[in-house]
Amino acid sequence: MSATELRGEACSLAPDPSFAPARARIARALFVRAVAGLPGHPLTLVMPDGLVAVTGEPGAPTMTVHRESFFHRLGTDRRIGFGEAYMAGDWSADDLPAALAAFAASVDRLAPAPLRWLGRAIERRLPMAEENTISGAAANIARHYDLSNELFALFLDDTMTYSCAVFEPGDTLESAQRRKHEALAELAGVRPGDHVLEIGTGWGGMAVHLAATRGCRVTSATISREQAALARERIAAAGLADRVEVILRDYREIEGRYDRVLSVEMFEAVGERYWPGFFACCDRYLRPGGAVALQTITMPHGRYRATRRVYGWVHKYIFPGGLIPSREAIDRALAAGSALRVVHANEIGPHYATTLRLWRERFLRRSDAVTELGFDATFRRMWEFYLAYCEAGFATGAIGDVQLRLARP
Repeated sequence: MSATELRGEACSLAPDPSFAPARARIARALFVRAVAGLPGHPLTLVMPDGLVAVTGEPGAPTMTVHRESFFHRLGTDRRIGFGEAYMAGDWSADDLPAALAAFAASVDRLAPAPLRWLGRAIERRLPMAEENTISGAAANIARHYDLSNELFALFLDDTMTYSCAVFEPGDTLESAQRRKHEALAELAGVRPGDHVLEIGTGWGGMAVHLAATRGCRVTSATISREQAALARERIAAAGLADRVEVILRDYREIEGRYDRVLSVEMFEAVGERYWPGFFACCDRYLRPGGAVALQTITMPHGRYRATRRVYGWVHKYIFPGGLIPSREAIDRALAAGSALRVVHANEIGPHYATTLRLWRERFLRRSDAVTELGFDATFRRMWEFYLAYCEAGFATGAIGDVQLRLARP
């Protein structure tokens, strides 16, 4: 599915003509059992006939299933069908992040043990078409980041930063993003006169901060044409074109050596097979005495091992070719590909729940503007679900976010 296809009616989800009543009935029974078995009864479940199947604790969010097709989608492909059902309007919740958090907190216990084993055996595997070769990575990145610069501008702050912020009391989203930029600059030890390599430009916020506050030169590499174009405009508008160069180049094709290397939430798009090679590149680009500041989303090692080859809703609709590592997996990839090691770590995952909440609220407030850009109602529900899904993951600790300083011992 291309970025163009995701813009409009091609994203609509028609009912599946192969509806299987028996499979839907089984999915219905298992889903009600799973919700009823959630520890602490954190969710109220209302069925299509209006009856309450599960009563949650006082104040619990309510999930309402509007159509029986929800159970068919769930029975057909539980990992993808749950999100697709929300996109299609088969279910809703009065507090979507809280409803998703109820599942995220118990994600490994939603099905009975025998069915968990069976589910792992039959789950769809990551398609070879999304392999992160140089050409494959460019295609994967284009599907998300080249959707529309205007779309991202509707919900990001003025720095156009699309990664976890770091909040202190009284911070706005923008000031929290600048705090994150400064924390990474400090972590890498960027000094005046340094030549810094940034792997993953975004829309130029980190590069602008480094050049403006640290007096350094920045070479920033991206494989998103849309991001590169806008980042160059923003850098020029900031009067920093003489200090910041944006290159349209894969991380494997960069030339030269640098005093510091920074990469902010790009590592999740590298792909497990290429992690050692990524760190080998960082090692090769880094001058003696330099350091790497890497910010990446993480998950617990057991969860990473269980899902590392499973194809899910996020792969299909949001981040094709993506994979979130564990800290253990990062350490192993570092040892396999480079002389670099983790010498300092800051866990900032809880800040991501706040960041995502603010993005989601901004996105929903600007829904009319999203429509004017050519994105239909199904797309808007898809992005609402994506932002709430991630918010729930960080709020419950199912996923985290870490800033790492990498250096040669």
